[in-house]
Amino acid sequence: MFGQIRKYAARLRTATPTQPAGTRERRAHNLFEAAAAYIVARVEDDQERIEEAAAWVSPEALSFGVSELACRAVVALARERSESPAAVAHDLLGLPTG
Repeated sequence: MFGQIRKYAARLRTATPTQPAGTRERRAHNLFEAAAAYIVARVEDDQERIEEAAAWVSPEALSFGVSELACRAVVALARERSESPAAVAHDLLGLPTG
């Protein structure tokens, strides 16, 4: 009796899990992937992709990722333009430089 249980348990441990047909494997996305996908979808006004990217991480993580992306973009653009990050940020938002 115990031998049959051991054989059954051994088969369960070595069996490979199967996915139902037609389902995609979901992988975890990090917050920076989510932020990048979200911003690109916003720029392209693609509501379906906006919602998909927003669902990859928590709203707090997405907010942090978008903020970090904005900071990095402003710094990169400031270097490219040889301007201060403040001047670039004001210019991007259409604000007068202070």
